[in-house]
Amino acid sequence: MSMLTKTGDASSRGGAGESSTAPLLEVRDLHVEFHTRDGVAKAVNGVTYDVSAGETLAVLGESGSGKSVTAQAIMGILDMPPGKISQGEILFRGRDMLRMSGEERRKIRGQKIAMIFQDALSALNPVLSVGYQLGEMFRVHQGASRKEAKAKAIELMDRVRIPAARQRVGDFPHQFSGGMRQRIMIAMALALEPDLIIADEPTTALDVTVQAQVMELLAELQNEYQMGLILITHDLGVVADVADKIAVMYAGRIVETAPVQDIYRRPAHPYTKGLLESIPRLDRKGQELYAIKGLPPNLLHIPPGCAFNPRCPRAQDVCRADVPPLHPVTEQDGTELPGRGSACHFWKETLDA
Repeated sequence: MSMLTKTGDASSRGGAGESSTAPLLEVRDLHVEFHTRDGVAKAVNGVTYDVSAGETLAVLGESGSGKSVTAQAIMGILDMPPGKISQGEILFRGRDMLRMSGEERRKIRGQKIAMIFQDALSALNPVLSVGYQLGEMFRVHQGASRKEAKAKAIELMDRVRIPAARQRVGDFPHQFSGGMRQRIMIAMALALEPDLIIADEPTTALDVTVQAQVMELLAELQNEYQMGLILITHDLGVVADVADKIAVMYAGRIVETAPVQDIYRRPAHPYTKGLLESIPRLDRKGQELYAIKGLPPNLLHIPPGCAFNPRCPRAQDVCRADVPPLHPVTEQDGTELPGRGSACHFWKETLDA
């Protein structure tokens, strides 16, 4: 899959290399629970990560790992009840959004932090034209007239490369292809030039060619506007060329963190290794596709110890008894590998396998 490749030097993009500036967003020890008739489902269990201006963080994991719930908590769109943020901080430019008033959070949402949803057809209003929906952002937030809003909508549609934008501004969502609808969602997210965009599975249900086009567009716009980008996906193949760093989630926890290229070369957690081995490869044509055995745990009954232990080929007694912390990952001589962490009791054996 050919995608726009980020330059290797973070400082050349601005933001990611600017170590003197604080991160745009810091999620600290976040816990989210869902209270159901069957018990409490612990969807997010102590998630910590951050993202800076011009930087792309990819959050990876199977369905049910807590990726999207964490994003919903950041955006303040959790269904509460049954959802509940029971612990943690979500700092945007150093201010905890969980301590803000509803009005303060609404000002940040859309203007400073925007989200691209997984299913564009469901996220867009089917009875309003795309031009009206794009223009609404400017009418509500900037007091633009109907004529000004329409002009800005056309400009945005041009920016995300929708052909014949002036002629199609009055069309409805069902009149666009899946890839074009996703471009409209990107345009809506960009409308107010936010500092941070959260993209939740933005290429799901799109064919491989369209996936590549959407990811290339996202990377280009993110680089141009120097926004922070959180890219949520289950597909390691999608993020290889666009992410700066990766956080792998399993059963509501982050089990591995690393700069993007490091995680492909030398994973330090058996779950990450399994995800990598399950990616189809041209050099394995005709071979049976690898799959991680078993299923993700029921969040109402997360196994004791490491949640991955029932599916892990390396699991031993300690894995079934003790929850592993996120260990700093080092070389054999003790040299710490920057940005790397693994929540595995046997990360050294996995790293050197």
